[in-house]
Amino acid sequence: MQLEAIIAPIEEDLNHFEVRLRELLAVDSPLILGVTEHLFGRKGKRLRPALVYLSARATGPLPSGAVLAGMAIELIHTATLLHDDVVDESSTRRGQASVNSKWSNLVSVLMGDYLFSKAFHLLVKVGSPKLMESVSAATEQVSLGELVEIQESHNFDIDEAGYLHIIRAKTASLFAAACEAGAILGGSADPQRRSLRDFGSEIGTAFQISDDMLDLVGSQEKTGKTSGNDLKEGRVTLPVIFALKQAPEARRRQIVGLLDNGSGGEHIEEVRQFVTEMGGLDYARERAISIEGQARRHLETLTASPYKDALLELTRFVVSREA
Repeated sequence: MQLEAIIAPIEEDLNHFEVRLRELLAVDSPLILGVTEHLFGRKGKRLRPALVYLSARATGPLPSGAVLAGMAIELIHTATLLHDDVVDESSTRRGQASVNSKWSNLVSVLMGDYLFSKAFHLLVKVGSPKLMESVSAATEQVSLGELVEIQESHNFDIDEAGYLHIIRAKTASLFAAACEAGAILGGSADPQRRSLRDFGSEIGTAFQISDDMLDLVGSQEKTGKTSGNDLKEGRVTLPVIFALKQAPEARRRQIVGLLDNGSGGEHIEEVRQFVTEMGGLDYARERAISIEGQARRHLETLTASPYKDALLELTRFVVSREA
């Protein structure tokens, strides 16, 4: 099922979200306006705001602070991408020039800082200490995950547990906060809040595993990114971890030699064939599907509704997407 069909029950909510987001970013500075129009002019998946709305509506009437929470989380996510593109020296993002390549690294970093500050200003307006605690803790985890990922760059001995620790922090934590935000603002009891937070963490983990697979086998036309970026940057992802573990020692040393000197991206076809032969892609897909199943179980306490159905469909989407 396409994402548009999955999130149809909250289509009006997301349309309102887009209007409010554009109003928020319509500032006097020509530079900021130019960058924000470049960033948000092409509508993205908006998965995190969608999770805020779906979680809120799955637990009751839509609370008034949902749009502010959704905007804040989307701004935080976008800010992390701006900083990531500087770290990775990326030239494209979502099928267009990245901000650092179109303007400069300085503009990209400062725009990221600007969006972070706007996000937390919005959270203050909501007036929920629980929401502020949840989102700020998630933002801290994102930064921690990114730092640990840099620390573990070119560590070809990292195991699956180490990899999962990184992606649960850098990606899944913000998914978890988005789901918990809907429950917090809707006044859900603590057990339901925890269930939705855990659901978000699992779906975010599965999402990142799928993203890492797409870096190896996805087409640039669909993903909007050049294949092999993880290899070029020395990020060791789950398909590669499994393949290296299964490979004979001589073959392992050969592949590590390619990856260790930064030429992995140049030899992406060879590495892709190696990972495929060693079962790395199949294993990563199986793990993503297994984690998807864990995510679905966290929704068992929700009453039946179109919003619960949409959350369940989203778990399938994140592991089967091609972009």
